[in-house]
Amino acid sequence: MSNRAVCREASHAGTWYSASGSQLNAQLEGWLSQAESTIGPARAIIAPHAGYTYCGACAAHAYKQIDPSVTRRVFILGPSHHVALSRCALTPADIYRTPLYDMRIDRKVYADLWKTGLFERISLQTDEDEHSIEMHLPYTAKAMESHKDEFSIVPVLVGALSESKEQEYGKLLSKYLADPSNLFIISSDFCHWGQRFRYLYYDETQGEIHRSIEHLDKMGMGIIEQLDPVSFTNYLKKYRNTICGRHPIGVLLNAVAELRKNGLEMNLSFLNYAQSSECRNWDDSSVSYAAGALVVH
Repeated sequence: MSNRAVCREASHAGTWYSASGSQLNAQLEGWLSQAESTIGPARAIIAPHAGYTYCGACAAHAYKQIDPSVTRRVFILGPSHHVALSRCALTPADIYRTPLYDMRIDRKVYADLWKTGLFERISLQTDEDEHSIEMHLPYTAKAMESHKDEFSIVPVLVGALSESKEQEYGKLLSKYLADPSNLFIISSDFCHWGQRFRYLYYDETQGEIHRSIEHLDKMGMGIIEQLDPVSFTNYLKKYRNTICGRHPIGVLLNAVAELRKNGLEMNLSFLNYAQSSECRNWDDSSVSYAAGALVVH
C-alpha cells in the first residue's frame, strides 16, 4: 500500500483567482496594503468567497487582523454549494495546494473530530468542486507566510444545519475557539439579490434597490455583532436574506455563546462592506461581501 499524501489541487486557480504565484502574491499584497490592522489579533474572521476581482479588496480587511506569530492552526468553515449535506464534513486530502505554497491538514484534530461521530467524509472530487473553502486558501497562505512551516489547517464543509445542529457543532468547536493559537475563518458572502437568485426583497423607504440591500445586510451584520445566535436565526427567518454562509456563521455564534457562558469576553466588528454591482432595476443582480473580525479580551 502506498502512503503517498492525497493532494487537493487548487481547482479554481486560473478562473476565480490567478494561477500565477507571483501575480497572486502581488494582488494580495496590494489589497492588504489598503487595509488597516485595527482590532487584531483576530480569533475568528468572517470573509467572502467570491472571485478575487469582486471581493479581494473587501476580504483584505478581515485578513489584516490576523497575527501569524500566535496562530498555529487555521479552521476554515465553508458552506456546501454543490452537495446536499445535513451535517458537517471532512476532506480525505492531506495537503491543500495553492499557487503560493501547499498547506497541510491537521490530522490530529481531524482524528478527534472524526471520533465524535458527527462528521461525514466528502470525496476529493466534491472537495475540488467546492469553492467556499478554497477561496480562503491563498489569503490564508499570504497572511501566514512568515510562519508557513509552523501551522496546519482544519477545513470543515458545513451542511444545511438545523438550529440544534448549529448549537451542537458550536459547542463541540468552542474548545478550539478558546485556544489563542487557533484561528477560525468563516466563509460567507452576504445578500445574493436578483431574479437569478430568486430573491427580490426591496424596502422602498431606503431609496435605490442597492441601498435597500445594504440596509438589509447591515441589519444582519449588526445582529451578528451582538453575538446572539437566536437573534441571527430570527433575522434569517424574517427576511430570508440569502447569506450563503449562514450556517458557518451560526456555528461560530453558538461557539461564542458557549464560551461567553464561561465568562470569556469577546467582541465582533465588521470592518468593510461591498457589493459586486449597484442594483437599480428589477433585472439587475448583485452579491454583497462583508469582512469582520472576532477578538477575545
